[in-house]
Amino acid sequence: MASVDRNSWQEWDLSGQKLKSIPKDCLTYATKVDLQRNKLKRVIGISRLTHLTELNLSRNKIMEFSQEMQNLHKLERLYMNQNNIRSIPEGIFPHLRRLKFLKLSTNRLAKLPSDINQCTSITSLDLSKNCLQNIQPLVGLQKLKELLVKKNQLTELPSQLFQNRSCELTVFKATGNPLRYPPEEVCDGGVMDIQSYFLQMEENPNTHSAWTVKTMFLGSSMAGKSTLCRSLREGKPVAVAVEDRTEGIEISQLYTQEVRFLFWDFAGQEEYYLTHHVFITPRALVILTIDLASYNIEDPHSFKDQLWFWINNIQLRVPDSMVLLVGTHCDQCRDQEEVMEKKKDIEEKVKNMLANRKIVLKYQKKNLEENTDSSLFTDQMDELDCLLGYNLKVLDLVTLDCQRTEDIAKLRSHILMCIQSESVLLCAESILPKSYEEVEQAILTLVAQQEIPQHGIILLEELSDLILNHVKMSQESLHSILRSLLRYLHRIGVIIWYEDIDVLRDRVFIQPSFLISMFKSIVRHDLVQQLEGVSRDLLMQEGALVKQKFTWVHDLRYRGILQNAAMRILVRREIEKLVVDDDDLVREVVGTKKEEGIILTLLQHFEVCLPTLVGSPLNPQASDFIPGEKQWESAWEEKRDPDGACLFPIYLKDNITVCHKWGEDKQDDLSVHVYFLPEIPHGFFHRVIIKTCFLYPTHWVGREQCVLCCGNRLALVRQKIEDGDPFIEIRCRRPDKHNGKIYNHPFITRLHCNNTDSCFLSSEFRQLWDLILAVMSKLFVLSRQWPGLTQQVHTPCPEKGCPHYFTWRDWQELSNADFYNLVKEEKLVCQGGHTRRTELIFPKVPLL
Repeated sequence: MASVDRNSWQEWDLSGQKLKSIPKDCLTYATKVDLQRNKLKRVIGISRLTHLTELNLSRNKIMEFSQEMQNLHKLERLYMNQNNIRSIPEGIFPHLRRLKFLKLSTNRLAKLPSDINQCTSITSLDLSKNCLQNIQPLVGLQKLKELLVKKNQLTELPSQLFQNRSCELTVFKATGNPLRYPPEEVCDGGVMDIQSYFLQMEENPNTHSAWTVKTMFLGSSMAGKSTLCRSLREGKPVAVAVEDRTEGIEISQLYTQEVRFLFWDFAGQEEYYLTHHVFITPRALVILTIDLASYNIEDPHSFKDQLWFWINNIQLRVPDSMVLLVGTHCDQCRDQEEVMEKKKDIEEKVKNMLANRKIVLKYQKKNLEENTDSSLFTDQMDELDCLLGYNLKVLDLVTLDCQRTEDIAKLRSHILMCIQSESVLLCAESILPKSYEEVEQAILTLVAQQEIPQHGIILLEELSDLILNHVKMSQESLHSILRSLLRYLHRIGVIIWYEDIDVLRDRVFIQPSFLISMFKSIVRHDLVQQLEGVSRDLLMQEGALVKQKFTWVHDLRYRGILQNAAMRILVRREIEKLVVDDDDLVREVVGTKKEEGIILTLLQHFEVCLPTLVGSPLNPQASDFIPGEKQWESAWEEKRDPDGACLFPIYLKDNITVCHKWGEDKQDDLSVHVYFLPEIPHGFFHRVIIKTCFLYPTHWVGREQCVLCCGNRLALVRQKIEDGDPFIEIRCRRPDKHNGKIYNHPFITRLHCNNTDSCFLSSEFRQLWDLILAVMSKLFVLSRQWPGLTQQVHTPCPEKGCPHYFTWRDWQELSNADFYNLVKEEKLVCQGGHTRRTELIFPKVPLL
């Protein structure tokens, strides 16, 4: 190294070297320096690198934005993401005239320097995951094309940033902010929608400050949710009979003191919860009802079933929500002393539950920080920081007797007070142009005048034409308003619009309750009884015989399979109950033998069920799934048959079929454990099964396990708990070559094989790890739908009885090719002293 002329180097890679300072012999003439994943706390000595055009300081521990940066006059790209920077001094950015790309995401910036807009060449700026409350200093960046400010604390955006005609901004992302001006839903539509919003604000000075709160009633079955919901709506006690309890979700509205409440009453049975996640949205008020009469202080299962389960799943799905605990059935308690005793017990246990969660996350982060090379776990530590930053607010329990009018009135007042004090957390207040209010009112008028069908399903284009007859605005103006407004109404629960589903993007569901009633006709606790009760007339409409019904019932009970024909009958019967006489609607919603309807499309999109061909033979020679292979046709597309059937893993009772196919675990299986912190959400593994089985045509499914077949390779995916820690295991069985092993059992230490065998072995490991990584990628994508969730990956030591494991470093952002170069060593040693070849532990192609 000493004989090399370092000044001749143009690029210098010092990433992952555990450096605490920039080397003094750093290359003066270097144009590109990579210092990411080190232990830098300060950037001292960088000013001498005056030829730099690109500098990467990401994933360090930098606390100060060095004043020396102003000397890097040629700098074009600067990465300083994932550090601990709290502020940026004035006087630096005016000197960085050539800087085009700046990434400062995942820091602790509370404000921006006022002169950042003098950095006139910037085209791309990422400020996501900071603590910014104001981005006014960015006004004036004439060449800015891409701006990311996701997950900050912004409530308002500067209109000048978007209205300047010379501004070239085309990409803007601001999700995860408590925005009210404009609302987040407007920002989700992109720069053009934001520009339209501010233009409407100018043209309609009489703006409307809308206070709207989506209120979700959750809790165990028979906890009194429906009684509470209806009593709050009516302002007086309303009795709800047992046979009238909620199935699925019921929606209603309440206007009081200029606040509009959208009440969503969720059924408490486990089967319905599978579809609840589709409708549970962030920034909502959750009213969690607890039956105090049945609550037992001494029984830990009582707290777990009535509170822990619900709070935990709320925290995983919508971690920034506010939860109000309401104790019902107080009149059935022994006396007031018992009520207060239970109230105190519940509040203490909830407080401890939330505190313990924080402690667990802090310990997990500390363990990563104390790793030999913590820079390898930066992304995981950032995710844990994000989880620690969430603040699910659980309010003290309110007790009431739903038979007393004064108790209902007090609860109403209490809810209003909570909303006013936490309006930012709930995004309760949104500033809307007058034109938005006019368009929403036009939609309500159309419903009232029955110009929109009773079921509320209408094409977006048709809705636009109808609205134009009720408002005084041009078609162009309405077009720029309507999508933003529909997004906003969808979030607060007024309508449902699946903008992200291609086949449904052109339809709006003005009456969400109609769509939900379709869902509950299939996903319900008594589906077997519903099938058994299907009349002969309904069967004949589908061209089915009575004896086929018995086959459907048998398949559902013992195989978890529901025929599409049976689904069509159940949904059609539900439509008839609603007295909707529209054959075209029935075909559109229910589908036909040749074309699937809206309900089947939605159930498959939200991974509630898995399309399957009835009685189709398993094909071990099916084409392999190869990650990144664009021309590969997914098993999902192969299996989508409107006249077929769907598998609902939630209705399966056991794992017998899977266990029979897989057999016993073997010592030479490849095994990976994916731990989800703080734990695996309810219903998550059900969707894992569906998501992974979409990849491969041949599979066997159980309630908590599935086996995937890729050519002659098998992979087992199952949910397990060991020592109280839940995880998902991916286990891969290595096939033999020509039904004969080419290596000694149990593990390879020396290889005595010819070149053909070597090529086979190398290819085998690559294909096995490709299979495992494909499943892991699906797990990762699915976990993103639960913001309160993070994951860690371990490989257990293969030595029998050894409790030690190998921890995976950050991997989510790596490409498939990078994985196989992730670990350089040919052999690894666990803490117990057991040595194994790397390809048995991590993705790696063995050197032969």
